[in-house]
Amino acid sequence: MKVYIIEDEIPAAEKVERLLKRYDENIEVIGRAMSVKQAVDWVKNDGEADLLFMDIQLTDGLSFDIFKEVNLEIPVVFTTAYNEYAIEAFKANGIDYLLKPISFEAISESIEKFKSLKNRLQDQGQAEVNSIIDLQSALQMLSKRDYKTRFMVKIGEHIKSVTTDTIDLFYAEGRNAYIVTNEGRRLIIDYKLETLEEMLDPKKFFRVNRTFIVEIDSIKDVLVYSNSRLKIILKQNFDREIIVSREKVNAFKVWFDGEA
Repeated sequence: MKVYIIEDEIPAAEKVERLLKRYDENIEVIGRAMSVKQAVDWVKNDGEADLLFMDIQLTDGLSFDIFKEVNLEIPVVFTTAYNEYAIEAFKANGIDYLLKPISFEAISESIEKFKSLKNRLQDQGQAEVNSIIDLQSALQMLSKRDYKTRFMVKIGEHIKSVTTDTIDLFYAEGRNAYIVTNEGRRLIIDYKLETLEEMLDPKKFFRVNRTFIVEIDSIKDVLVYSNSRLKIILKQNFDREIIVSREKVNAFKVWFDGEA
């Protein structure tokens, strides 16, 4: 089986490939794309694979834009931290829709579903294939996704619980990660930003660059900044610049506009 991965986060792409190899070491990952443009170029120049694993939010837009540029008939397993795109995903060759963090069990089920679809397509034709996809069940499953709502922190000799509705910001500094509460307190936590990004509600929190994850209600203003970037001003006084990296700007605008 030949698989092509479309994912803008290198660690996420590597994780998908690792899980695929764990499922079946004979699965061949023939390449990767990190953007809509790269994916479109691949389809135009080659575009031969048995299955695609496709993140929805890419560096230069949504992966659904790929289907507007080229005729892509390869089955797709969509991967994302967002659950609002399920209906559109199933309209765009989607055979499955996996929410991050992706587990081995989820990957395995997707491959099994693909094999089942392929066999039915060969034996019974496309009309029977559509009956396999139970969109309503998929949406019900997605709606039950639980996100982390509190974090345990150590303050001196005390251990306390901080709820996410009191958090304005997460940031990394050196080897540590910190919470900034809406009261301005900075508390160290035992998580990496990559892990936090997958645990937090994507409607409320967005990772703007390698250093910061911001909470939407903590934002006072967003300014146009140099080199096609954006600058975030928090409601509270914060002594460091928070810049939306250029590759995150499009996704940030979608999130900030309430479409994510």
